[in-house]
Amino acid sequence: MYRNIAFSVDEFYHIYNRGTDKRIIFCDEYDYNRFILQLYLCNNTEPVDLGDLLRQGTSLSEIFSIKKVDTLVEIGAWVLMPNHFHILIKEKVDGGISTFMKKLLTSYSMYFNRKYHRTGSLFEGLFKARHLDYDQYLKYQFAYIHLNPISLIEPAWKDKTIFDREKAKDFLKEYLYSSYSDYCGNERPQNNILNKEAFPEYFESFFDFKEMIREWLDFNSGDEV
Repeated sequence: MYRNIAFSVDEFYHIYNRGTDKRIIFCDEYDYNRFILQLYLCNNTEPVDLGDLLRQGTSLSEIFSIKKVDTLVEIGAWVLMPNHFHILIKEKVDGGISTFMKKLLTSYSMYFNRKYHRTGSLFEGLFKARHLDYDQYLKYQFAYIHLNPISLIEPAWKDKTIFDREKAKDFLKEYLYSSYSDYCGNERPQNNILNKEAFPEYFESFFDFKEMIREWLDFNSGDEV
């Protein structure tokens, strides 16, 4: 199977994939956190053994502070959902995205299969990619990726059906498995996954980001902004 897209250095992409047969790929909090740790560690030109770090009792903050020789890609946003994920990526070096995603998905699949005593592919074929080749399309991804968790409480949100905007806002604030919190100014070790400086400066302040999210929530609820 081949992917009908070529990655180019300094270009932006929306990367996503889901579990084979739409299966759940994050069954508990530990699964989510394992993938998040690998988002950080796999973006490295040198290998890092997460299993060894955890067996040695390395703390979360220490793992997210590990110095890297160099990174393969730049990550601008991410979200994990029960059966899929989305990542906003910039190609940094030739082959960077492909190498990073191979490391990430292989390491997580090995962990998952070992934990749940299963074999075979965890993900649905090759990861999917869309080239974000114009400015508005790229900016939209910051909203789309971070709004994804709303589907857990408002399944029809993509069809402009959000019944309780305040509940949706509160849910996004509490959702731990995305970079939403990092764009709202909350300090946490996971901040180090992102390199915001590698992406256009759409949000000069945390308020600008929150205002964009509010506008999209209003739009999807059918209300005027």
